Amino acid sequence: MDRFVVILVFSTSHAIHAERVLTRGGFDVKLIPTPRHLSSDCGSAVRIAADAQAKAEQALIDAGVTIDRIERLED
Repeated sequence: MDRFVVILVFSTSHAIHAERVLTRGGFDVKLIPTPRHLSSDCGSAVRIAADAQAKAEQALIDAGVTIDRIERLED
C-alpha cells in the first residue's frame, strides 16, 4: 500500500507555490484539504509519497517555500 506524507503550510498561496515547485521538480503531488486531525492554519496541504519526503523538503527549502511541518498520513 502506498504511504504518503502531508506538507502543511501557513496559507493557500504557500500550498499552491509548494505544489508548483514540486510538480516542476518531477514529484507526484496532490493538493488536498488539510486532514482535520492535523492542526494547521491553512485549509490546503500538499500530499506526496513518503519516500520522496527528504528530496521534496530540500526542493521547497531551495525554492524559499515556507512550510509549517510534514506529517505522515495514517493508513
